[in-house]
Amino acid sequence: MVDLTEIWVYLARDPLAALTATLLAWLAGLRLAALCRWHPVANPVLLAVILLAGLLLAAGVDYRAYFQGAQFVHFLLGPATVALAVPLYRQWHHVRSSALAALLAIACGGLAAAFSGVAFALLLRAAPEVTASLAPRSVTMPVAMGIAEQIGGLPGLTAAVVLGSGVTGATLGPAMLNLARVRDWRARGLAMGTAAHGIGTARAISVNATAGAFSGMAMGLNALISALLLPLLWRFFLG
Repeated sequence: MVDLTEIWVYLARDPLAALTATLLAWLAGLRLAALCRWHPVANPVLLAVILLAGLLLAAGVDYRAYFQGAQFVHFLLGPATVALAVPLYRQWHHVRSSALAALLAIACGGLAAAFSGVAFALLLRAAPEVTASLAPRSVTMPVAMGIAEQIGGLPGLTAAVVLGSGVTGATLGPAMLNLARVRDWRARGLAMGTAAHGIGTARAISVNATAGAFSGMAMGLNALISALLLPLLWRFFLG
């Protein structure tokens, strides 16, 4: 068990202003989303990012300096991802009955997302490192950055693209699924988790427990499949 004093020393090593700004931006994003009656466009993650980015630009704070104080929030991404196993366990009877179909859907969806990103970059004649950065765009951010670095991409650009994909998927995904008349919560969760990773999963959990469980499973399996297959496919086709 880690002593609380050691945790405090870790937090106090750098100024806590960045951590405080991050938490306040998130609370403001939630408040604004509530004022907008949780309209899909008013995504709290997007609102918090806009508020925080505007604050950093106005204050002239470099991102690296900001991250030194806010890295504790980044550290919590790991435990938060692992915690997604809880709704998955609670919905295990639904997951077990459709495991094979779900696995096939996740694999096809993840590869289709990677192919579309690469095809778009090639169509615009983007630089090779930009093309590589777009390949893991639907994978959860820590894994996507690792994949991008392995295939010659720019991890920073990949992080921005992944964030944009997640926010776009969480914002427009439910409306697109409604237009496609996808009513099954399992299918909706798989689509959100595969295309919009963690941000889409957070959106799915807030709407329906079954959708949240399948979305969390899709996010994890898509990261695993992409980490195994994308480097191999990249070397085979574009290496």
